[in-house]
Amino acid sequence: MPELPEVETVRRGLLPVMEGRVIIKARVNRPDLRRPFPERMAERLTGVRVKTLRRRSKYILADLSSGETLLIHLGMSGRMLISGATVGGFHHDHPAPAKHDHVVLDMEGGARITFNDARRFGAMDLIPATTVDAHPLLAVLGPEPFGNDFHEDYLADRLRIRATPVKSALLDQHLVAGLGNIYVCEVLFRAGIHPARPARDLSSSEAVSLVTLIREVLAEAIEAGGSSLKDYRKADGELGYFQHSFRVYDREGQPCLSCGATLERIVQSGRSSFFCPVCQR
Repeated sequence: MPELPEVETVRRGLLPVMEGRVIIKARVNRPDLRRPFPERMAERLTGVRVKTLRRRSKYILADLSSGETLLIHLGMSGRMLISGATVGGFHHDHPAPAKHDHVVLDMEGGARITFNDARRFGAMDLIPATTVDAHPLLAVLGPEPFGNDFHEDYLADRLRIRATPVKSALLDQHLVAGLGNIYVCEVLFRAGIHPARPARDLSSSEAVSLVTLIREVLAEAIEAGGSSLKDYRKADGELGYFQHSFRVYDREGQPCLSCGATLERIVQSGRSSFFCPVCQR
């Protein structure tokens, strides 16, 4: 599933053709994805202007001139693809309609934004703009990693009371929003922390270092356009390339880039954790 860097990369790709522009025509080609689409979704989107395009955790939020906000979640395989516009220095013509093109937005200026989702785990919803933060998917989220509410004292206090492994704690969206398996593995490697260590056993200095390293890894991943492993593509259809910078993730059995030891993998709560048994304690 796309994590914060991938979603932020998609948002930035959509900005030039979506923010400040009118949705000339919206088409909804099926009644649902992971959950039903809102009633009259195509009608409610057609003719409105996208005032701002922002991100909360792994969700893209389009604030509309109608007083509603369009919530977009990419799910496992969802893609927001742009055609009919020049993106990244290349012009992308409108492709022929594809089987899994579920929502199509024709934008002012000629661009077309297509939400394609082969596995249909994505979601879209329309919410009154005044109640966005109370939406069930957003109300439970912790602070943004780049936000002022996510700081050293906050994280140290939250980890100090948790007996769960630090890997599980950092994946908890109540604690910090947007982190996923890939980037937590990379952060813990840079911090020299074993993923199975109880969160409450971390020293104050280790907890403090995690804030800096979380921001560092996420910023590098965003700059690289995210990580393309299976389904993820940027809005221009191109691959991200942070996967070429992985130090531990998906590198089981390969040598550690720091010490040469063989990297290992364990399963925690059904997810693979990759780590160096020498560098991470």
